[in-house]
Amino acid sequence: MKTAILLLTVVLMAVLPECEMAKFGQLCSGNSSNRRRTGDNWGQGQYGASRTDHVHEGIDIVCNDGATVYAPFDVKLNGKVTVYTNPKKAAINDGIKLSGEGLCFKLFYVKPDSYSGVVKKGQRIGTLLPMQSVYPGITSHVHVQMCDKSDPTKYF
Repeated sequence: MKTAILLLTVVLMAVLPECEMAKFGQLCSGNSSNRRRTGDNWGQGQYGASRTDHVHEGIDIVCNDGATVYAPFDVKLNGKVTVYTNPKKAAINDGIKLSGEGLCFKLFYVKPDSYSGVVKKGQRIGTLLPMQSVYPGITSHVHVQMCDKSDPTKYF
């Protein structure tokens, strides 16, 4: 009996943290399921996908240019993120650092309404910038990257 109780305790300890893990709510208008970018002529959208000179350090959530971007849960807005140093990509060179649910993460290609403050789950954060103007034919998306560059997939 003691072995069964010990085993049950170990199983519960392993499962409960997963149940309590933060999950991202809807990020973008028109994509209530947070459908991810798979592949297009510009590459793949999953974490760890190959790039010319690096690997992809986030995941891409499909979002149309100009669409509304929402808070996935109650968040604190923690400032501007510069995505690129290349001036040819200025049209999409904006983003925001956020924290909430015990997570620190960044959203790229978003023009936020504000870079500071608090936003409740489901409220507007800003709009998706015009990705098609820089990457014609790409599946437009919000890039979600954890501050520590770990894999965010488990939160979706």
